[in-house]
Amino acid sequence: MTRIKKSRKPSGTAPKHAPRTSKSERVPSTKKRDTGNKSGSRQNPGNDKQGGSGQKSSKDPRHGSKKPVALELTPQTPTPAKAQKPKQPKLTDEQLLLKLEEDPRLNDLLDKLEEGRVLGADDQRWLDEQLSKIEALMDKLGISDLDDSQADVRDDDDALLDKFESGAELLKQYQDKD
Repeated sequence: MTRIKKSRKPSGTAPKHAPRTSKSERVPSTKKRDTGNKSGSRQNPGNDKQGGSGQKSSKDPRHGSKKPVALELTPQTPTPAKAQKPKQPKLTDEQLLLKLEEDPRLNDLLDKLEEGRVLGADDQRWLDEQLSKIEALMDKLGISDLDDSQADVRDDDDALLDKFESGAELLKQYQDKD
C-alpha cells in the first residue's frame, strides 16, 4: 500500500467557514497610510510636513551651539559670596587654652610619651609647638603649672618636713636631758 502524507488543506467535504462580511460589503483600502516620515526627510528637512510649507529651516537642529568660545583665560572677578566669608567670633584666651588642651591628637601624643614610646620628627615638632602655645597662654592668664591638688600635696609635704624637723629637735632636747 502506498503512503499518503497528511495535508493541512481541508478536503472538499470538510465544512467551510463563512466570511464575516460579504465581498460586496467590503471596501477596498486603496488609500496609503501616512505613518512615519517620507523617504529622504532626514536629508531634506523642509520637504516633510513638520518642516512647514516647504521652507528650509536656516538652523539645523542636529548641530551644536554656534556660540563662540573664548580660548584665552580671563581672570574672573570673585563673587560677593566668596569674597565675604562669615567671620567667626574671636576666641578668648581661656577658650583657646581649653581648645588646645582638649585636642585629641595632643592627648594621644602625650600618652605615647608617658608610655615611653619615641615620636616621629613631625609629631615631636607639632607637640612642642602646641605645648609652647599652651605655656604662653598659661603665663598670659597667670595660671601656674601646678594644679591645685599638686599645690596641696606640696603644702602637705612642707608641713610633714617641718614636723619631722621639729621632731628631730625634740629628740635632741630629750637626749640632752640625760
